Amino acid sequence: MTTNCSMLVFAYHEVGYRCLELLLERKEQILAVFTHEDAAGERIWFRPVAELARAHGIPVYTPSSIKGPVVEQIRALAPDIIFSFYYRYMIPGDVLRIPRLGAFNMHGSLLPRYRGRVPINWAIIHGETETGATLHHMVRRADAGDIVDQQAVAIGREDTAQDVFFKVTEAAVQVLDRNLAALKTGRAPRHAQDEAQATTFGGRRPEDGRIDWSWSSQRIFDFVRALTEPYPGAFTTTRGRTLLIWWGVPVERPAADQAQAGAILSTRPLIVATGDGAFQIGRAQWAHGRAVEGDEFVRFEVLGA
Repeated sequence: MTTNCSMLVFAYHEVGYRCLELLLERKEQILAVFTHEDAAGERIWFRPVAELARAHGIPVYTPSSIKGPVVEQIRALAPDIIFSFYYRYMIPGDVLRIPRLGAFNMHGSLLPRYRGRVPINWAIIHGETETGATLHHMVRRADAGDIVDQQAVAIGREDTAQDVFFKVTEAAVQVLDRNLAALKTGRAPRHAQDEAQATTFGGRRPEDGRIDWSWSSQRIFDFVRALTEPYPGAFTTTRGRTLLIWWGVPVERPAADQAQAGAILSTRPLIVATGDGAFQIGRAQWAHGRAVEGDEFVRFEVLGA
């Protein structure tokens, strides 16, 4: 069977950029790239897939959905393989049936766990010590198709979501690289996912970042590092104002201290009572203000000095 085959790539974000970059390095035949216009108000900290594709003379399309005329456009392209690398829209079943060698998605978790949106952030929120990248056959249900291959990465104790994202990105490139030959000859492995082990999570909105101070200190720490920059941030409110917390660490408090969760135990450094201990805020900012470190925050923001 010939290893020459045409590819249609749906891609976005840094995973999309790096996986497309690999295909270009391998001189694969890429018919077109479907990607997204950057969302208004979203902080864009990753490289643009569209620019990479255009720099190599590849047609770029940014439809607002994959329906009707777009499906017919894809059918006319007649790709042998479809890849989806962090593309944000669901690709419908009538598109998935077009490529003769299959459609494949790269997902940022060790499937079947953490199906759905923003899997890296969710893994850190839940205190996981490992996640990874999974290449799988695409089916109508999101992230549910047979696994081709996957690679694990460690989540360090103080890793932020961005730290882990870069690890997962490199794992994704390695998974794609070592499976390209099999994909192009129709010999991609298939390992059914264990539905009993599956977990699914939805997308997160900025307003989902509210801290509950009754949580344990470790849970708050995981929450903060999962949402810190370049993501919208964990936050709390006081006197009608929103305080974004970009970093902090769990600390102990005296056993005799019976302060209610959320109470300020110290202002220098700034320490807040939690459900099982305390949390020292290291870097924070009032919404629409400037970010400052702990002591500076107390001096100029909390005390108003």
